[in-house]
Amino acid sequence: MSEIQFDDRVAVITGAGGGLGRTYALEFARRGGKVVVNDLGGASDGTGGSSSMADQVVKEIEEAGGTAVPNYDSVSTPEGGEAIIQTALDSFGQVDIVVNNAGILRDKSFVKLSPEELEIVIDVHLKGAFYVSQPAFRAMKEKNYGRFVHTTSAAGVFGNFGQSNYGAAKMGLVGLSNVLAVEGAKNNIKSNVIAPIAKTRLTEELLGALADRLEPENVTPLVIYLCSEANQETHAVYSVGGGRFARIFIGLAPGWTEKSGTPSAEDIQANFAQIHEPGDYIIPSSIGDEMGVILKALSD
Repeated sequence: MSEIQFDDRVAVITGAGGGLGRTYALEFARRGGKVVVNDLGGASDGTGGSSSMADQVVKEIEEAGGTAVPNYDSVSTPEGGEAIIQTALDSFGQVDIVVNNAGILRDKSFVKLSPEELEIVIDVHLKGAFYVSQPAFRAMKEKNYGRFVHTTSAAGVFGNFGQSNYGAAKMGLVGLSNVLAVEGAKNNIKSNVIAPIAKTRLTEELLGALADRLEPENVTPLVIYLCSEANQETHAVYSVGGGRFARIFIGLAPGWTEKSGTPSAEDIQANFAQIHEPGDYIIPSSIGDEMGVILKALSD
């Protein structure tokens, strides 16, 4: 098995000034990749800004013999996303890898959440990934190669109290990634999602005593692999943390089909156990797989 290297590859990592993003940037550079270290340098709630965080990571990379450039644009606007990818194109002539890692928290129970607290979290997590990925996707299509890793959360996939804004944004990233996987297939563009559990400035207080066992470096190997030429998987979500790696998936159960006419609510009630139970499920790779199941059920 050959060692994974990123010679002649360019990686753009958002939110790379600390935490998970920093570990990704350092490891990509250590393996020969050229890295755009993007970080707005703001607080964990998205306020403020500074160049110092991105600059420090670039300094670390260069002192270790690697190649990197900083970028301080916000992911939360179309102009910011374009500028981040343009930094890669201007500095290195291409973009091969995007890791959408930037994020903020504005936790509050659902009934107390303000529109502003919803909007800013959606802007950074979901819209930010869109704004960065779209210009990168265009550049990748021209070269018939690309790798995306997006960062979801168990709060979105499974739910967590006080994180309706964050959970909604994070689950939206799964949908975004799935579409990029489908649209990128013919151009060798792979798109996957990770749901990391790691100690960062956003999570350290939430994790408590468990934090010491969840270092960010435990997440990095999966990101490195998913972004490599060796990886041929796409359209997937992975749980990662504390040295454990596992697939998360959305399955489609056989369900129940009424073939003789329009069912009533009472028909649903009578057959709800069959509708609800997973049974011999499939893992759809596109909406076409679901249509195939429906057509088969109607014709059987």
